[in-house]
Amino acid sequence: MIIESTSNNKIKDIRKLNEKKYRDESKKYIIEGEHLVLEAYKSGNLDEVILCNRDIDLGVPKTSVTESVMKTISMLPSTSDIIGICNIKENDIDLTKNILILDGVQDPGNLGTILRSSVAFNMNNIILSEDTVDLYNTKSLRSAQGMNFYLNIKRTNLVDYINFLKENGYKILGTDVTNGIDVKSVSNNEKYAIIMGNEGSGMSKKVRDLCDQNIYINMNESCESLNVGVCASIIMYELNK
Repeated sequence: MIIESTSNNKIKDIRKLNEKKYRDESKKYIIEGEHLVLEAYKSGNLDEVILCNRDIDLGVPKTSVTESVMKTISMLPSTSDIIGICNIKENDIDLTKNILILDGVQDPGNLGTILRSSVAFNMNNIILSEDTVDLYNTKSLRSAQGMNFYLNIKRTNLVDYINFLKENGYKILGTDVTNGIDVKSVSNNEKYAIIMGNEGSGMSKKVRDLCDQNIYINMNESCESLNVGVCASIIMYELNK
């Protein structure tokens, strides 16, 4: 059976997942395109697929729709022939490993870049502040290229969580040149959590006040600053050596 009506109740429910409010309520989100769907499948996160003019068996329920119906679901300029639906899962943070904390990062492209680099450089625990951009919007997911499926990601109140980490033996490292040390000086013999701040204003004051030490990237003085995604990637690379 192929769903042809955009007024179909199932299609209406799926379409609502393009809005954060309904993603939060249903604990589900949409991924678009074969690459992301296959990454979700390989990582065990795929729950359902919506198909248009094709068929594929990934061991999950599938629904076929017409092109006109698919266009009402898709948020991409060029409509895909496959859409996946996943459940929002909050994996436990591994308190034996180091952690990356994002404090107010707003750009979905930056978030995606950071998540991809986190997988590349083995920083598998990510904490998002409550005001960091939504991980499950289309732009964030496409920028992450499916790497979010391989990370432990938690969204929470940073002040409370940082204090919890301190109680569990973590050293809190802010990213600021003020009273900072070169990232290459950080010892791998201790547990640490690194905080990356907002693109424009950096770390919030309440978070900055909880840092035990600041770190910075030693670079040419002619360059005033780096994009937060680039900065986080360099730091994770250095600490993965």
